[in-house]
Amino acid sequence: MKQPTGAAITSLPSSPTDERRSRMIKYSVAMAVRLVCIGACFVTPGWWLLIPALGAIVLPYFAVVVANQVAPNDGRAVERPGQLLPYTPPGSAA
Repeated sequence: MKQPTGAAITSLPSSPTDERRSRMIKYSVAMAVRLVCIGACFVTPGWWLLIPALGAIVLPYFAVVVANQVAPNDGRAVERPGQLLPYTPPGSAA
């Protein structure tokens, strides 16, 4: 009879709190870069102004898309415990 195996802690996905924190950090970094682009719009002369202006306009879209992506599932199902089985020592007749 095959002995049941326990779930390995490394096979569990990241917790929702950790995943949310990771997405918030990515969003915050993108918005900080956007603030830099907005500030650069005030000091950039001529046609070069289009580069930071484009960054300030487009970055919010990409920041939201990246922040809404859920961590990819590696395809492994989380092992859940089954029913409890009585322990029979090896060599004993059941």
